[in-house]
Amino acid sequence: MFTNFPVTLSDCIVLARALGEEANDQDNGKVMGTEKIGSCGKQLVRDIVWMRCFHRMVLASPLRDGALEGDKYRHIQDASSGSAQKYIVKNYFYYYLFKFSAALGEEIFYITFLPFIYWNVDYSVSRRMIIIWSIVMYIGQVSKDILKWPRPLSPPVVKLEMRTDAEYGMPSTHAMAATAISFSFLIATTNQYKYPFELGLVAAFVFSTLVCLSRLYTGMHTVLDVIGGALISAVLLVLLYPAWDTIDHLLLTSPFCPLLSIVVPLVLCYNYPKLDYYSPTRGDTTTILGAGAGATVGFWLNNQYAAPAYTRENFQLGYPLITSKIAVVVLARFFVGIFVVLLTRRLMKTVVLGMLGYRYKFPIGDLEARRRLEVEVPYKFITYSSVGFSATVLVPLLHELLGLM
Repeated sequence: MFTNFPVTLSDCIVLARALGEEANDQDNGKVMGTEKIGSCGKQLVRDIVWMRCFHRMVLASPLRDGALEGDKYRHIQDASSGSAQKYIVKNYFYYYLFKFSAALGEEIFYITFLPFIYWNVDYSVSRRMIIIWSIVMYIGQVSKDILKWPRPLSPPVVKLEMRTDAEYGMPSTHAMAATAISFSFLIATTNQYKYPFELGLVAAFVFSTLVCLSRLYTGMHTVLDVIGGALISAVLLVLLYPAWDTIDHLLLTSPFCPLLSIVVPLVLCYNYPKLDYYSPTRGDTTTILGAGAGATVGFWLNNQYAAPAYTRENFQLGYPLITSKIAVVVLARFFVGIFVVLLTRRLMKTVVLGMLGYRYKFPIGDLEARRRLEVEVPYKFITYSSVGFSATVLVPLLHELLGLM
């Protein structure tokens, strides 16, 4: 795909430095050329060139000393060095579009969109999406720390995010999550609701594409990272689809479901691949598995002891049914539910962290202590399993109490 891109000397030098090779001839001071870069290296350079061209077209270029003086620029704080990387925004439409698209792969999206589907669309659709999301994200996070492929170099790219910069790059879990969520929603609803399949397919494709492109725009992934993430997610969807109904039935009816839903994710979190330095991947993985575990227990309890709260008879996906009254009820459910979910997260964070601080003798503000395995895993898991349980059990009960059913 990138074979026609020119490979310049400067690009080869960038790659040589990234590979830890010495690109300077110590004897005569001359810079070595492309003879040190093999075919595989040239392909990586072409990826760098592609990303560099993408940045030059729609992104911000780094602010060089003495250049463009007086122009407006933005900056982002480098978490590792504490320095601010400055850049100039050339196109604000692309800037805000891709910044927003990148947020569709963050916690703020998961904690709002997935519960919204459960409260307002269909409980079975939400169940399938949450299970697929948990499995896909776990495989993606673990793959990063097994493959250990670095993220793009900066320079040449401009990185607009720093929180996940300490993580490895391959595969892009943003691309994996976007592909899994959009297409699992399409597959789960296409046979249950009447709407144009072509419209749903286009929406799923546009959603996943925007998120994938946002990872290139923000400088967090290479083209290969994004393509790899989307392909892995697609393969997992194909493999898991035939077992959807079986998995769903077991999660709702098996007496062992609550126990396995807690024990299995905890074992996976405590046995997460170890790294030589701290990376937020273990904490993020624990957050995802914890939320999925809490939601799964909630699904089981609802099926065992209460009538299904959200069914196709209560709310159907279709434009003719969207009236002003339904819109008000939908918004009321959402805002009440989100308030309870965020309150649960804040409360559990404070309580659990306080208890762990008392147990392991560290102040709550000690960031290094909070990164320890014996602290991070229970802190994240208990907090977000409580969030998942609250969203699937407590919020529906509150909706019923308030007459929002």
